Amino acid sequence: MAGVYIHIPFCKAKCRYCDFTSYPGKIGFAEAYMACVLQEIKLRAAALQGKVFDTVYFGGGTPSVIDAKWIAGCMRRIRECLLLQDGAEVTIELNPGTVTADKIAAYKAAGVNRFSVGLQTAVDSQLSDLGRVHTAADFSECCRLLGKDNFNADVMIGLKDQTFADVEKTVRLAHGAGASHISLYALTPEDGTPMYTDYLNGELPDGDEVASVYERARGLLESLGYARYEVSNFAKPGFESRHNCNYWRRGEYIGFGVSASSFMNGRRFTNTRDLDEYMKCILSNRFPVVDDEAIGPEDAKFETVMLALRTSEGLDEAAYKRDFGSEFYDDFKAAIQKNIRFLERSERGRIRIKGEYLYVQNHILVDFLQ
Repeated sequence: MAGVYIHIPFCKAKCRYCDFTSYPGKIGFAEAYMACVLQEIKLRAAALQGKVFDTVYFGGGTPSVIDAKWIAGCMRRIRECLLLQDGAEVTIELNPGTVTADKIAAYKAAGVNRFSVGLQTAVDSQLSDLGRVHTAADFSECCRLLGKDNFNADVMIGLKDQTFADVEKTVRLAHGAGASHISLYALTPEDGTPMYTDYLNGELPDGDEVASVYERARGLLESLGYARYEVSNFAKPGFESRHNCNYWRRGEYIGFGVSASSFMNGRRFTNTRDLDEYMKCILSNRFPVVDDEAIGPEDAKFETVMLALRTSEGLDEAAYKRDFGSEFYDDFKAAIQKNIRFLERSERGRIRIKGEYLYVQNHILVDFLQ
């Protein structure tokens, strides 16, 4: 099984922390851009024959700012050109204030069955500081429109002047609104973003403070019935994101649109981040790929370990041996010995990072890279 990712780069305004490829104020290009995405799917179709896809994910940007007919058109083209499994998980990212009852009905008619709503925080002053263009009340209204549908809420920690009480208020708002899944992300101040200036000025909490908030939020989420299955993701039973699980299991995926990444047939390749260049390539019937590399066996081993150890289920030793013909303990002996106190073996023959250390897994995984 494999996944499909569609990148919609348009948004109302660029958030102060955003390092993704997005174009605020260019919604007028949406029709021409989406026509190019449909053409890219068609151009890729022949090489993807025989692949079965069981997830589709519309990300951005803000996919919900464009006309819903383009989401429906994408789904029609995917079904025409690719082998989409019955019952596939189809997710679209929404921002509060950008959807209506009619839009949601159109998404459902097109086959969307999972929604990811960008809440971030329930404190309006913090939303304003992040550059978000919605309020907590807008989030509640969005959830009212979704009703009992399967939806995720994004929650962000590590914000300026944020207290744990703020985080608890946010988590409880998402839970009370009916979220079946909550993603808990730590703010990452990326160089080149306005938020990076706040970081340089010492206005953001330090790593230890954020880790403390994360652990308390984890306890709250688990008390509310959300199980952690990846360092930043918590779900009610049966509501884990199948699309993201495919990434963490190093499954194949194909990306369409500007800056979209793919992993197919042992190669990773990425489309250009330049909107004009992307459209010029597609209109010339050329693939807009700017990076393309074959993944060698040693890199494949590290990727497998790195992705698996982000999850609560960990690394399947038997599967590792089946895929690579060698033992995990032999291949990473030094790293395992150095970090043995952070690791444990489950009853199902999986190696995983102990729960209390999962949040700081990057500090552990660097040893496996070496």
